[in-house]
Amino acid sequence: MNSRANIEGLQISQVLYDLVADEICPGSGVSPQDFWQGYANIIADMAPVNSALLKKRDRLQLQLDEYHSERRGQKLNMSEYTHFLQSIGYLVAEGGSFAIETTNIDPELASIAGPQLVVPVNNARFALNAANARWGSLYDALYGSDAIGPLEPDATGFNFARAQQVIRWSTVFLDQATPLASGSHEAVIEYSLEESASGTRLIMQLQDGSSTTLANTSQFVGLRRTDSEYALLLENHGLHIELQIDPADKIGELSRAGVKDIVLESALSTIMDCEDSVTAVDADDKVVVYRNWLGLMKGDLQETFIKQGQAIQRNLMADRSYQSPQGDAFTLSGRSILLVRNVGHLMTTDAVLDADGNETPEGILDAMVTALCALHDRADGKTSRNSRYGSIYIVKPKMHGPEEVAFTDQLFGRVEEVLGLAPNTIKVGVMDEERRTSANLKESIRAVKNRLFFINTGFLDRTGDEIHTSMLAGAVYPKDTIKTQPWIGAYEDRNMDTGLQCGLQGKAQIGKGMWPMPDEMNKMLEAKQAHPQAGASCAWVPSPTAATLHAVHYHQIDVSAQQDSLMARAETPLEQLLTPPLLGDEWLQPELIQAELDNNAQSILGYVVRWVEQGVGCSKVPDINNVGLMEDRATLRISSQLLANWLLHGICTDDQVIDTLKRMAAVVDTQNAEDPAYRNMAPDFDDSVAFQAACDLIFKGCEQPNGYTEPVLHKRRREFKASHPGRG
Repeated sequence: MNSRANIEGLQISQVLYDLVADEICPGSGVSPQDFWQGYANIIADMAPVNSALLKKRDRLQLQLDEYHSERRGQKLNMSEYTHFLQSIGYLVAEGGSFAIETTNIDPELASIAGPQLVVPVNNARFALNAANARWGSLYDALYGSDAIGPLEPDATGFNFARAQQVIRWSTVFLDQATPLASGSHEAVIEYSLEESASGTRLIMQLQDGSSTTLANTSQFVGLRRTDSEYALLLENHGLHIELQIDPADKIGELSRAGVKDIVLESALSTIMDCEDSVTAVDADDKVVVYRNWLGLMKGDLQETFIKQGQAIQRNLMADRSYQSPQGDAFTLSGRSILLVRNVGHLMTTDAVLDADGNETPEGILDAMVTALCALHDRADGKTSRNSRYGSIYIVKPKMHGPEEVAFTDQLFGRVEEVLGLAPNTIKVGVMDEERRTSANLKESIRAVKNRLFFINTGFLDRTGDEIHTSMLAGAVYPKDTIKTQPWIGAYEDRNMDTGLQCGLQGKAQIGKGMWPMPDEMNKMLEAKQAHPQAGASCAWVPSPTAATLHAVHYHQIDVSAQQDSLMARAETPLEQLLTPPLLGDEWLQPELIQAELDNNAQSILGYVVRWVEQGVGCSKVPDINNVGLMEDRATLRISSQLLANWLLHGICTDDQVIDTLKRMAAVVDTQNAEDPAYRNMAPDFDDSVAFQAACDLIFKGCEQPNGYTEPVLHKRRREFKASHPGRG
């Protein structure tokens, strides 16, 4: 048991108290005494409100369960159902038109469309990789992924043919993003600079002896020269492209024009995640999370690791310096703009106990500590700021409706008072990932209209909540079929339409969800173009490589123009959003049922065993076909809730699920056979904490609050840490 510091009636874990007192407060302008006094006051006033909001969730779910139980076997009458949701306060009255009034939003979030990374902040190496993914080599992304065709794992040395393919693909991209007045980038033999009275001009010498310029000469915005090379900075749709020219380089030699690389502005923003992708179950874990976020805000986070036998130290990238065509020096940020995702309202933490020895809400602790860390980004004299406008960006997940969003607005206001910040310095990103928020999105946005910078469709958690909300209404479709039902199209469309109606265009992000297959970049290039086409100004990607490739889509598509075109479309009916994905009278073949059980059981076990026994909150987990998928608590929520639903409605039996879990445990054990830290689940299932956690998630799934996985995972992770000290 950690020792505790007793301050202002609080019992604070000593490791957390020391972090705040010795590392975070110095240089912030806030004393530890004032910080903990402020926290104590906020807890006294707001923890009871937090608890009441959670009780309201439970009360509404109970009313929904009773409604569906009374109509078991009947087809859902949507008109009656909608009226019922209004009568219990699940649906709130919608007010008049308005536009958000947020100010001081960095353009990467307000007006420039591009990829967004999400990364567990407790992993310093991943966090640094993501922060540095603002710029990425297009050549490397194409050469090292399957984007232009299958990789050859047995090939050794440099693949000349593949390099030529990369260069051809890249010139086609340049023709789309920065077309020439005549000819093609593929025919350029020299990018030359011509000085004139009005400044430097970019001239392209073509293979046929002619010369040309860019079709839009204003796309040439800067250059950088060194002794051996020079770089040309181009711009399209607000995003930058850097052509690195060095004919003597071994790659530059392969290009007619000596282009050794094309570097794209890639991950404009990154969510540093304290929530779904981390395993923070106690004070020691929270300290790691907060210390890494502090290092990012100070700019001094470092990580040393061994790669191919050599020690490598990773730091945050410096800004990039250029000269404009008119001769003026300027810089561009070398790093992704960083947002921090706090936890939601559900969980409490024993990192800080109140005067009665009760755990305090983890979301309140996150808000206080992450905002305190961010004060260092605002320090006088700090170069390379995260926010050039002094804003602090916090993404808030898993809120249920306008009342809970308003609670977050009030919480952030109280935090600002404690930290001496002007009102609305802390900006909020609202994850539209719970059904009650989707159905009341306009009023949820209204509740934070002065600090909103982001709305995003989190379709994974949203699917889990969809299942749990209608748990007693009937059996749901298999997982892949749920994605094709009308409710999800309504969810995506209404999110975009509501965001545009509330004035987010040019002021805040409207985002879409994650690409789940980090090794399938060819498929991503084909599929993820749909996000900017749908008007999304950002969309999540699983890696820096994916960010660079997804950036291509934002050059191909003018998102602002797409949003303009969407403003005239008809609104999707609310009833379509509220129609649950129920099987009804459809019959599933036994083979399909078993295949679905296998798929979900394997997915649950593959993720849970790493979470509970190794402390890995997000990773590439092989599915039943050994395809690596990015898994986090949101994907786990879907799989566990689906199996709980099928058990409840007799689609499968307890014995069938147990047998499936045991078979799939052996499969997962085999998939992890090369991991020396891995503990097999089979055949001693009673001794496997991870296996028992998976069983809890399924067999106790109906009773989990809103189908969330955190209560089970936290309990089992703490159990494992206590029984296996030094492991995980």
